[in-house]
Amino acid sequence: MLTVVDDCIRERLGLVADTSLSGLRVARELDRIIKGRGKPKMIVSDNGSEFTSNAILQWTDRTKVEWHYIAPGKPIQNAFIESFNGRLRDEFLHETLFSSLTHAPCSISAFKLAQRLQSCFITPIFRKRRLCPILSAAF
Repeated sequence: MLTVVDDCIRERLGLVADTSLSGLRVARELDRIIKGRGKPKMIVSDNGSEFTSNAILQWTDRTKVEWHYIAPGKPIQNAFIESFNGRLRDEFLHETLFSSLTHAPCSISAFKLAQRLQSCFITPIFRKRRLCPILSAAF
């Protein structure tokens, strides 16, 4: 599962489930997010193979987005998304039985809606301000 979060306003921007995600698929998802939200100053991720692939290196060259890798074995350097992934596991993945891979997107959409309803206290004006456009990505 790929999760993408805006570190500044603590908003989940992407949540993708699949049996495996290549660097090309990650790059496509990031392009989709940028099309809707604008380009971030930086993306922070771990050193997973999907983030260190040639596809991601080419993507960063093409988009001119800075990419920062956390130190191996130091998830605290990307603490918010690690916390989000922990909540995602506890509140969603451990509680949901998927009948198939095609069932996963429907369940994820329902989870996204529930998360969005819980975060209604963040105003649209604050969302647009984006004082520190830094995204975190994790798999």
